[in-house]
Amino acid sequence: MKLTKEKFRGSWAGLPVAWTPRNEFDEPVYRGDVSRCCRLGVPGVYTGGTTGEFYAMEFDEFQRVAKATVEEAHRQGTPAMIGVSSTYTLGAVRRAAYAAEIGADAIQVALPFWMEVPDSEVLGFFREVSAAADHRPLSVYETRRTKKALSIEQHRAIKSELPNYLMVKSNEGTVGTTEEGCAALAKMGVNVFGDEGSLWRKLGPHGLTGCCSSFVYYVPDIVLPLDKHLAARDWNQLAAGAEKLQRLLDFVLKRFAPRGYLDSAIDRLGGVSGGVLRTSLYCRGPYPHATEEDVKALREWYRENLPEVFAGIKARQALP
Repeated sequence: MKLTKEKFRGSWAGLPVAWTPRNEFDEPVYRGDVSRCCRLGVPGVYTGGTTGEFYAMEFDEFQRVAKATVEEAHRQGTPAMIGVSSTYTLGAVRRAAYAAEIGADAIQVALPFWMEVPDSEVLGFFREVSAAADHRPLSVYETRRTKKALSIEQHRAIKSELPNYLMVKSNEGTVGTTEEGCAALAKMGVNVFGDEGSLWRKLGPHGLTGCCSSFVYYVPDIVLPLDKHLAARDWNQLAAGAEKLQRLLDFVLKRFAPRGYLDSAIDRLGGVSGGVLRTSLYCRGPYPHATEEDVKALREWYRENLPEVFAGIKARQALP
């Protein structure tokens, strides 16, 4: 399926990888998680981001996860994006070439992050990765974890040389999360995906088009309608839904971040608590993971604060 700028929008589900107690890829469980997200009606799925622990798997594991993602998504008629980030250019190039080989609809890549990439090397890096993926639709994963925030001029240079640069995943501290930056990126033809929560309402009028989302499998009944409100430019309905997401995000960060839970740990917790994902709570060390007690705590918060979400958990748990 050809992924165009017009189709590269909405709440794409960014999935964690299911691991067995032996620390091996649990492919049947993972394929089930991908399939259920697609059947919920998400506009796309992806793996290989921070939630997908791209930094914690060998190349052969990456290949198995990527292949399972693309196959299951395409079986449901849903596009699949594969994250190909690495600590060095050749690592990203190898992953990008494999993503193209298995028919991924898009790739997403962050700048290498162990040492800061000099400005003089930024465009060349994206050029090499894009070429390896046969110039498939490209998403730039912009995060301050790379130690660099791209300027609008750098984004414009990437877009000028690589017309397949269709989307940027903008995180805190990057230009896409400002009203001016979001509008400038949209004007140059780059779809801006933002964080979960209040940015939906703040940036919607300035060109925000979607989100690399985990909340879409936490609370799909809240998130998926936001895609429609955003497309319809219904700011009042968008604000109401975004407010619920912000309350959820505030609780999750206040309750679980102090325990050292990072992206993958928190998203496993949210997906399992909401009844959509069957993955284990385990994420690869040295990073801590959530517990069954945490699942109970999050469900109790739903019961008290978002009863419509709590009421739907059993139905989602019953999904095959």
